Amino acid sequence: MLGERYVETFRQLSAEANDSGLMRRRYGFYWAMLLFWTTAAVAILVGVVLLGETWFQLILAALLGVVMAQLGFLAHEAAHQEIFATQGWNEWVSRVLAGLFMGLSYGWWIDKHGRHHANPNKEGQDPDAAPGVLSFTPEGTDKRTGLVARLGRYQGYYFIPLLFFEGFSLHVDSVKAILTDKNVKYRWTEIVFVGIRILGYVALLFLVLPPMMAISFVLVQIAIFGFLLGGAFSPNHIGMPTVPRDADIDFLRRQVHMSRNVRGGPVVHFFMGGLEYQIEHHLFPMAPRPNLPALQKLVRRHCAENGIPYTETTLGEASRTIIAYLNQVGLKNRDPYTCPLVRLYRG
Repeated sequence: MLGERYVETFRQLSAEANDSGLMRRRYGFYWAMLLFWTTAAVAILVGVVLLGETWFQLILAALLGVVMAQLGFLAHEAAHQEIFATQGWNEWVSRVLAGLFMGLSYGWWIDKHGRHHANPNKEGQDPDAAPGVLSFTPEGTDKRTGLVARLGRYQGYYFIPLLFFEGFSLHVDSVKAILTDKNVKYRWTEIVFVGIRILGYVALLFLVLPPMMAISFVLVQIAIFGFLLGGAFSPNHIGMPTVPRDADIDFLRRQVHMSRNVRGGPVVHFFMGGLEYQIEHHLFPMAPRPNLPALQKLVRRHCAENGIPYTETTLGEASRTIIAYLNQVGLKNRDPYTCPLVRLYRG
């Protein structure tokens, strides 16, 4: 059968990736990144104390937002078991980075992100495709009425501004999860971590700065953090095909068809934290970031040999596609973004 063929070809691709050493740990890279960015976070907070009462503090706030985003990438990679050989080391590094440095819940996020990786762009199963402020599928738009439905027609235009609120959303969802969901692993540890980070951070700012300046610092830092983190994750799947909840697609095509790579140089690589290689990341979520460029060559060749569409575009083109897609979804337009694979599973 066709599905079994792709299962076998993915086994071959996996063996080639392993034989090429592309799944090997990169301890030097990750230790350097962990030490640099954690030190940078501490150094900026020391700078806040030394600089004192001045609106130049907002520059430090923006820089701290950048540092938090970079720590977010590292927490994401540790959660995927990319950094260390043991599961425990990876989980605790991710938990500490998320809780003590960013003020987010590792336990809440890993459950959500794991479901996304298992079923990208699958309705009802991918939490990242679930309707909220934005509707990502025509089916989600069908449920909207009144003012919400009318505003949804233009949702693509306010998508990018909404990224500035992503950091606030992550903090609210994290606090809500650890306070109400007893299934969060190491829940009380996370409550302590997140509590120390949020309350200690706010207390430090209000001790050092006047109230309005402290509030502005927090707003700028979280807005930059959310924009960068959301901007790194969002180009990878929005506007790619979506499939019904009951679609049964083999792993190889499920991950490649629903993902988009972003082309770019060192600047794009820095701000996307390696997530521009989204197809490779979804196929090999434990592959370390420095190995992804070489892994891409194997995956792209494999897709070409097996007739699997491989999507790669620039960040600007991806943004235009996302805006157009969201607006067309808001208008309940089902046609422009349907590929043959999706048509098959939509009957």
